[in-house]
Amino acid sequence: MGVPALFRWLSKKYPKIITAVIEAEEAAINGSGSDHLDASLPNPNGFEVDNLYLDMNGIVHPCTHPEGKPPPDTEEDMMVEIFIYTERVVNMRSRRFRAVQEAREKEKEREAGIAMFEAMGRVVSDETKNKKSWDTNAITPGCLFRILNFQLH
Repeated sequence: MGVPALFRWLSKKYPKIITAVIEAEEAAINGSGSDHLDASLPNPNGFEVDNLYLDMNGIVHPCTHPEGKPPPDTEEDMMVEIFIYTERVVNMRSRRFRAVQEAREKEKEREAGIAMFEAMGRVVSDETKNKKSWDTNAITPGCLFRILNFQLH
C-alpha cells in the first residue's frame, strides 16, 4: 500500500524529479532472437543517474493490466512480466555503474599480465605493480577532495 497523494505532492514540490526517459532501441545480439539493450552506448537521455528508486506499484500494475494485450494467465506469467519490465528500467539507467565492473576486470587482467611477466623472469618495477587506476564514479555531488601539497621544481 502506498502513501496517498505522495507522488502528486513530490512532483508538484520538486518538478525536476520527473524526467521523461528516452529508451534505447532494442537490438538482437548474436542473432539469438532475444532482444537486449546495448548499455555500452551513450545514454540517449544525455544525463547519468546516481540513484534509482523504483515505484514497484508503477511496474506491477501495468504488467498485470497491460494495454493492448491480454493480462497474464498465471501468477508465474505475471512475475515474469514484472521481472522483464524491471530489468528494462534498470538497463536504461545502469551504464554508469557497468564501468566500475569493467574497471575491476581490467585491473585483474593487468595483475595477471604482471604475474605472467614475472613468471617469465622479467622484472616489473614497483611503480608498475602498485599503480592504481582512478574511479571517475567517485566524483559525486558533495564528495570531498584531498588537497595534495607539492612543490614544482
